[in-house]
Amino acid sequence: MFIDPSYLMFAVPPLLLGLWAQFRVKSAFNKYSQVATQSGVTGAQAAIRLLQRGGLGNVSVEMTHGMLSDHYDPRVKVLRLSEEVYSLPSIASVGVAAHEAGHALQDKNAYFPLTIRSAMVPVVSLGSWLGPIIFMVGLFLSGTLGSSLAWVGLILFAGTALFAVVTLPVEFDASRRAKELLVSQGIISQREMEGVNAILDAAALTYVAAAAQAIMQLLYYVMLMNRRND
Repeated sequence: MFIDPSYLMFAVPPLLLGLWAQFRVKSAFNKYSQVATQSGVTGAQAAIRLLQRGGLGNVSVEMTHGMLSDHYDPRVKVLRLSEEVYSLPSIASVGVAAHEAGHALQDKNAYFPLTIRSAMVPVVSLGSWLGPIIFMVGLFLSGTLGSSLAWVGLILFAGTALFAVVTLPVEFDASRRAKELLVSQGIISQREMEGVNAILDAAALTYVAAAAQAIMQLLYYVMLMNRRND
C-alpha cells in the first residue's frame, strides 16, 4: 500500500501530540482519582453545588456509562458524569465535574464561542466524513467537474478545522471557570489545585492536538489541490 511521504509530514506531528496528550490525561486522572478531596465532596455534589451557585437549578446531573464520557448537553440541559466522576470524592472527580459545570454556565451566559460551536455541529457532522470523500473523488476526476468537486470537499472539511479551532476557547474558558469556582466555593483548597490543574491542563492539550490535526489535514488537502493545478 502506497503512502504519500508528504502526508506523513502533515499527519505524524499532531498524531504524536495527541498521543502525548491522551497519556497525560489518563496518567493525571488515574493519579488524582486516588486522592480524596479534603471536603469529602463527590463529583456529582460539586457539580450540583456549582450549578445552584450559578442559578442553574434547571440543569440536572445524571450518571452515564464509559470512562471520561462526561459532557454537558445544552439541548436538554443535562450534565452527564461518568460513574467514577459522579460517585467518588476525589480531586479528579470534582475537577472534571466542575469543568462540565463550566459549560453549563457558558450556555446560560450565551458564551459566544459556545454559541458558534453549537450552531456548527450539524454542518460539521456531515462535512467531517463527507468532505474528504468528495475531495478525493474530485481530485481524481479530470476537468472542471473534478476541480469543482475537490473545492466543495475542501470547503466542507474546512468547516471541521474551523470547528476544532472554535472549540479551543470553549474548553479553555470552561476550565478557567472550574478552577475559580472550586476554590471560591470551598470544594477544593489551594493545595489541592495542583491535581485539578494537572487534569484540566492535560485535557486542554487534547483539544489543541485535535485542532492541529484538523488544520494539518486541511493544509495537506490544499497542497494536493496545488499539485493538481500545476
